[in-house]
Amino acid sequence: MKHNATVKTIEALEARTHFGSVLDEVEKSNTRFLVNKRGKPKMIMLSVNDYLQNVLKSDSLLTSIHIKAKGAGLDKMTDKEVEAEVKAVRKAKAEKKQKAK
Repeated sequence: MKHNATVKTIEALEARTHFGSVLDEVEKSNTRFLVNKRGKPKMIMLSVNDYLQNVLKSDSLLTSIHIKAKGAGLDKMTDKEVEAEVKAVRKAKAEKKQKAK
């Protein structure tokens, strides 16, 4: 889902001085900031949601799942924990299938 984000230009010193308020505006208002240093563009600040939806160009369902999983803290699972979870679900499915027979 593409949207028209507002883009504002800000000097690096001002961005550093007012970082908290800039961060809030990026997140809450979907504003992008073009950060300049001595008049030269150096970086763009944008929200994670904006990045996932508009820069990565990933499937919207996958993006939604990723955001929800990260919000639930599931991005912190180790590979072993993921494998154990998959194994448990597969086992439960197999047991349910056996009971249905």
